[in-house]
Amino acid sequence: MTGPLALPVTETEKFLSIPAVVGSALRRQPNTIRVMDFKLPNGDLLSLPDGSSGADVAAAIGPGLARAALAIKLDGETYDLGRALPAGGAVEIITAKSGPDALELIRHDTAHVLAAAMLELYPGVKISIGPAIDNGFYYDFDFPDGVSLSDADFPAIEAKMREHIAANEEFVREDVTTAAALERFKGEGQDYKVELIEDLIKNTGVDTVSLYTNGPFTDLCRGPHAPGTGQIKAFKLQSLAGAYWRGDSNRQMLTRVYGTAFFSNKELEEYLERLEQARARDHRKLGRELELFMFSELSPGSPFWQPNGMAIWNALSEFWREQNASRGYHEVKTPILYDVELWKQSGHWDKYKDNMYFTEVEGRPMGLKPMNCPAHIQLYKAERRSYRDLPIRFSEQGLVHRHEPSGTLLGLMRVRHITQDDAHIFCTEEQIEEEVLGCLDFGAFIYNTFGFEPRLELSTRPEKRIGTDEMWDRAEGALRQALDRRGLAYDINPGDGAFYGPKIDLHMTDSIGRSWQLGTVQLDYSMPERFDISYTGEDNTDHRPVMIHRALFGSFERFIGILTEHFAGEFPVWLAPVQALVLPISDRHNGYASQVRECLAAGGARIEVDERSESIARKIRDAELRKVPFMLVVGDREAEAGEVGVRRHLEGDVGSEPVEAFGERLRELIESRTLA
Repeated sequence: MTGPLALPVTETEKFLSIPAVVGSALRRQPNTIRVMDFKLPNGDLLSLPDGSSGADVAAAIGPGLARAALAIKLDGETYDLGRALPAGGAVEIITAKSGPDALELIRHDTAHVLAAAMLELYPGVKISIGPAIDNGFYYDFDFPDGVSLSDADFPAIEAKMREHIAANEEFVREDVTTAAALERFKGEGQDYKVELIEDLIKNTGVDTVSLYTNGPFTDLCRGPHAPGTGQIKAFKLQSLAGAYWRGDSNRQMLTRVYGTAFFSNKELEEYLERLEQARARDHRKLGRELELFMFSELSPGSPFWQPNGMAIWNALSEFWREQNASRGYHEVKTPILYDVELWKQSGHWDKYKDNMYFTEVEGRPMGLKPMNCPAHIQLYKAERRSYRDLPIRFSEQGLVHRHEPSGTLLGLMRVRHITQDDAHIFCTEEQIEEEVLGCLDFGAFIYNTFGFEPRLELSTRPEKRIGTDEMWDRAEGALRQALDRRGLAYDINPGDGAFYGPKIDLHMTDSIGRSWQLGTVQLDYSMPERFDISYTGEDNTDHRPVMIHRALFGSFERFIGILTEHFAGEFPVWLAPVQALVLPISDRHNGYASQVRECLAAGGARIEVDERSESIARKIRDAELRKVPFMLVVGDREAEAGEVGVRRHLEGDVGSEPVEAFGERLRELIESRTLA
């Protein structure tokens, strides 16, 4: 195509696929019909009559696409295929090959099919909401008294759902008045739908809502949906949970049914296999088995680190401290409790006060810090700064506290007591690019150490923010310039910047394909302004420094949780809580085993001796369960020769060698921080 795809407006027979209202307009005024221009993903233009639908756009492009189409995206918003489009714009036809957009669509469809099945199987059940979510969908139900649900009911529910899917029931949208919708759902006894509509009227003043019907089921829903239920090719109900209505613990507890859906059984099976792997790797499970950490209701959301977990923490701390020092960072330590006026000045009060912990000290309202940055600003302000001093780089294992609702706490991944590998850089405008690139290089080095390949994402100004638009323009431009100068590939994440500045987030993919956001590099003009910090420039006048917020692990807690799952507890030697376990064959070999431990521990390794009166086979089995990298079997022959019989975790016997030789090899593995 070299120009617009224009359909001849004088030949009405060409518009047989256009909705009736459009066709009537054509017959009345064939030469005056208005058109909408659509820009296709390849840059071509497509002109169609006003009122055309997504189905019309797909059909005009080609019959194959029309058959494959599920929905249409217009200027980033998704519409049903049969819905008249409000205007022209950039369009993209969503098909089964459209990735997340397509999956979100059929998962939403499947939630509606689930609700239809539940209404048939459980008369009197009340339905609330059923959205698509990451990796699947859920629907919340309120069952009549005496009725409960368990996993054992899933096969019967899935069978009923398959009936609706096999019938390929059409999803039909209807826009009705709120009065009509209220009358309908009140008549059906669907109290949760009634409350939702009444709140919509009160909060937004809308007088119409959209309903979607598939088979016998009609739901209050914004949409969009695929043309029919037959597009759902593979699905599975997965689990049950309790969920308070609208997240309010004072309201009714509902039964939440989770499920997932895909376009093929193969994709579903692969996903379920990944879930099994994830369960086996769950850091909470491994944390208990390997005795890394524990939790207590005495301090919810705050891990208690056991000796094995602290060994990992300390190894990471040593790595962190060593690498920060080599890059010109000065380690600092700041308090955790501050006068609330500090948080008002920094802007955190407006943004974070609902997630902060407060107390009163001698009549002064005080708050535990949710961030380290205002504290580091106090260090900067402690003395007069010159341009010759910049950049100044402060690093801290900064302990912060944030109130996460109890329902969102998740092992080490979401906690209330957070230790950030935090750093703040104070620099001149001219130093921004080099400092940002230095942070990204630092991040790449860290992630490479663990075998991660980072993906970069530039997050721009959020709706709720501090600072002027001019500040944000400069900050976003500086980050883009740094990324472009290095030729780094990155995605744009609009509106997800920090409230004080844009940021570059670093994501990684773990060993079973899950994506995690780890590090962040944030550029901030606002906080230096708020705290009125300055430096003396070459011209002997005051200038405002720029502030870069930087964390690369994210937090020690979450990073250790991710590493535990990524390595499935099989930590590299340098991180392993116990790096070698000496296994005496019998009690009479305990003395030599202790000598081996002392020799290896003198070189800095973490060594233990299993002195239990158990068989050597049992000791080896237990060491394997503990995932200890090396097992050193010692008996008469090893004691006489000054050797150890070396076994490698998951590999078995790798031969005997002198204690000193093994110690040297172990030391090299630890110091080089290899993934072995």
